[in-house]
Amino acid sequence: MTTRSVRRTRRIRRTLRAPLPAAAALLALSACSSSSGSDTGPGSAGSSSSSKVSGQVTVFAAASLKESFTALGETFEKQHPGTEVTFNFAGSDTLAASITSGAPADVFASASPRTMATVTDAGATAGAPTTFVRNQLEIATLPGNPDRISSLEDLTGPGLKIVLCDTSVPCGAATRQALAAAGLELTPVSYEQDVKAALTKVELKEADAAVVYRTDVRAAGDKVTGVDFPESAEAVNDYPIALLEEAPNARAAKAFNDMVKSAEGRRVLTGAGFRTP
Repeated sequence: MTTRSVRRTRRIRRTLRAPLPAAAALLALSACSSSSGSDTGPGSAGSSSSSKVSGQVTVFAAASLKESFTALGETFEKQHPGTEVTFNFAGSDTLAASITSGAPADVFASASPRTMATVTDAGATAGAPTTFVRNQLEIATLPGNPDRISSLEDLTGPGLKIVLCDTSVPCGAATRQALAAAGLELTPVSYEQDVKAALTKVELKEADAAVVYRTDVRAAGDKVTGVDFPESAEAVNDYPIALLEEAPNARAAKAFNDMVKSAEGRRVLTGAGFRTP
């Protein structure tokens, strides 16, 4: 073979070999893309683990939210199989004190901005709280209103046993505002630590009337009779909700918080007598 033929053969071999590294790179890139797509595609393990909500969600909520939040909790568990919503219903001040003392919880829903501020000032919330509903006071009387109570002033009548929420809780603070707007002073037979306790006194006929929330009167059904009074407009309570900084289950907490503020949440809450902000 001549020198010219040898050189030509070498050039042909080099030309044939040149694309091979590029082809290999393309194959490797394709394999990586395929592998990556299988991790994040619909139904993949990666996708489901990033979106799935599971485990226990602990919600600290004002006593007046008991009926509506219990219903929302049941719906949440159905929408997210594998979750369990645990509630602690009590006076907002009691709940705030528990949270700032280190009680484990994921979500806090308070009956007033003042009690929520106790938690935010302690740096215990993850982000700013959001007002999700409002509530207004109403007088709860014995069934059929046998004492013919029609106003706040009627509660000062002789012989009536009246129960109020303690002034340290939102219901009591709102009642104090309403009484001030009416220019009245009222001495109850007892101050109760949350609105449900005040209502129970009337349900058990241990008191003739109590100043509670409109939502609690509605929840009690025929066990009490509700009486509106104009001064309640001077004492409307905003209800804020917040995720907690040390939430044990932050992902599920956010999902529950979102549900409360969703159209479904508003439907349940307004159906219970709450007002939208």
